[in-house]
Amino acid sequence: QVQLVESGGGLVQAGDSLRLSCAASGRTDTIYTMAWFRQAPGKEREFVAAIISGGDATRYADSVKGRFTISRNNAKNTVYLQMNSLKPEDTAGYLCALGTGYYFTSYYRKDRYNYWGQGTQVTVSS
Repeated sequence: QVQLVESGGGLVQAGDSLRLSCAASGRTDTIYTMAWFRQAPGKEREFVAAIISGGDATRYADSVKGRFTISRNNAKNTVYLQMNSLKPEDTAGYLCALGTGYYFTSYYRKDRYNYWGQGTQVTVSS
């Protein structure tokens, strides 16, 4: 079992930055792909960014490419999401996900991930 705990959300203005963190504990030897998804009220959960072990390849949704950066600290079993130039449409609950496979092509599929955190809210005002 793996537990994921997100932190770092908050209320910011358009153009501001935030850094989200996701700390993993438990069977961390099974971590291969970690990702961030987001879900706004009344909308589907959507892929944001992923980082894949064995070279730390990264993947991004087109809507955040160039503004968000995913990274990881293996020693701390923590993944980060640096969010710059935030827009009101980035407002959502952000959830961390962990997969026990190398998802180089299926990284965007939420059904591929085995564990999920509870989420942290990000609200961007205009």
